[in-house]
Amino acid sequence: MKPIKFSREETKAIVGEIQDYFHHELDQEIGAIPAEMLMSFFVDKMGAYFYNRGVYDAQGLIRERMDSLTDDIFGLEQPTKHTR
Repeated sequence: MKPIKFSREETKAIVGEIQDYFHHELDQEIGAIPAEMLMSFFVDKMGAYFYNRGVYDAQGLIRERMDSLTDDIFGLEQPTKHTR
């Protein structure tokens, strides 16, 4: 798996979310550099867990859609004397 990378705009938004969390939930201020370091820690150490969860969810969705598509295709069959 290649490393998870965020654009500068995404990083800025995530850092802002971290700062807001610290302010509202912990009643503490955290600077942009420590917040970005915390973000980097989570990306490096836990990013693969979140990424994999997204992959698993996508696989499940595709599986559901394929099952539905298979049902739709079987619904197109015309009756014949031939059985499977």
